Amino acid sequence: MYNFEFVKPSSVADAVAALGAEDAQALGGGQTLIPTMKQRLASPSKLVSLGGIADMLGVSVSGGSVTIGGATTHADVEAADAFAGLTGLAGGIGDPAVRNRGTIGGSLANNDPAACYPSIALATGATITTNKRDIAADDYFQGMFTTALEEGEIITSVSMPIPEASNYQKFEQPASRFALVGVFVAKYADGVRVAVTGASENGVFRWTEAEAALSANFSADALADLSVDAADMIADLHGSKAYRANLVKVLTGRAVAAAN
Repeated sequence: MYNFEFVKPSSVADAVAALGAEDAQALGGGQTLIPTMKQRLASPSKLVSLGGIADMLGVSVSGGSVTIGGATTHADVEAADAFAGLTGLAGGIGDPAVRNRGTIGGSLANNDPAACYPSIALATGATITTNKRDIAADDYFQGMFTTALEEGEIITSVSMPIPEASNYQKFEQPASRFALVGVFVAKYADGVRVAVTGASENGVFRWTEAEAALSANFSADALADLSVDAADMIADLHGSKAYRANLVKVLTGRAVAAAN
């Protein structure tokens, strides 16, 4: 490691001011940033911890939506038990050490192509609120490790409409516990949304063909005649493009069956 300044502001305004310094970097749970710094792949001169900002902590339910502070840990999201799909997703991230340090805001800001939270944000049509604006999930995710966030912008909270039924299915890479493929299914009165993580070279995406079929018939049988185009799937030592494409269909069916 190398020398750097560490600050822990108590308000969003103070955090934004601190991030105005040259080479300053926001610190959520540090599950990605700290290992990256240890490997000297990143070398910020100042770390601005968001964990001490009370307005960015906690989970609340109101008016059919759940709102989660950006600095809220995975463990606290799980413990809040706001709705089944969210509880299950948060409880399956990493291990207890990761769940007690990692945060929802950090995960969404990093937008790792195999992270779990991007799938639930996209599947629920979440609103991602920053210190500057509200961003619809459909506009927020822009590819691997790429989002609509601007320089110095902080995710202060995430709001999700609570679905009538929901489930997350993840096929884990056993060493990292990231998603080799993960599928979140959310059923609403006006239709079904299906979001896939871990599979595509373009990051998290919606499987719109499955959404249409499931909106007409919320049953795994509705997927029988569908297939996933393997062209843009990730291929690595853990699985081929075709393997991941097949997993998307299999896990979507399992999520629907579990949600019913």
